[in-house]
Amino acid sequence: MNEFIAYLHELFELLGPITTRRMFAGHTLYHQGLPIGIVYQETLYLKADKDHAAPYLTRGLPQFTYEQRGKRIGLPYYQAPECVLEDREEAAIWGRRAFESALRMQARQTRRKTPAS
Repeated sequence: MNEFIAYLHELFELLGPITTRRMFAGHTLYHQGLPIGIVYQETLYLKADKDHAAPYLTRGLPQFTYEQRGKRIGLPYYQAPECVLEDREEAAIWGRRAFESALRMQARQTRRKTPAS
């Protein structure tokens, strides 16, 4: 585990335990089994659905994107503001928002998969 990932485990302690798993060229952060963040090139991105994207957008924080077959693909993760990386209480607040986004996204996926009665 690199130093930055180890630091994130301490940083999000007030949120509750997080786990990390290596994914491609980065890591994915999980809380209670749901993905709440991505670390790519030592940058933390937190999950944000449409209900929680505004705080990132108003701060001008970029969305996590990657290129596939010449197209830019955006994922529902935004770069965490500096305050998150410097303050455990802020990390818990923003982490909770990311977890709430993950819960809502999971619920929407579950509804789509459930056949109509």
